[in-house]
Amino acid sequence: MNRRGSKAIKKIRHRRVRQKVTGTISRPRLCVFRSLNHVHAQLIDDSRDQTLVSMSTLDSQVKSKADGMGKSKKAEIVGTLLAEKALSKGIKQVVFDRGGYKYHGRVKALAEAARKAGLEF
Repeated sequence: MNRRGSKAIKKIRHRRVRQKVTGTISRPRLCVFRSLNHVHAQLIDDSRDQTLVSMSTLDSQVKSKADGMGKSKKAEIVGTLLAEKALSKGIKQVVFDRGGYKYHGRVKALAEAARKAGLEF
């Protein structure tokens, strides 16, 4: 009997999402990576293989604002600051890549905060 682990299943989900979602210069891909303690988000132009904007809970801006908060609140701050950075570079529309994760918890908090801050999905 062939059993797959949760990492293998996530990789399959991510590959399926990436077949449908690509970023362009006019509409980059908002890619989310979530580890046990941190959240990383990037705006990527897949046509040039270039990261345009990135933000994570490890950045000093986030650390100063999110001291003593929970992981979902930190993800909201990351989404808000990422959207502000993107808007300052002239990026208003993005394609959301949830990275194989369920649209739930920290991923959802980041996406909704980015929407509220002005990014259009």
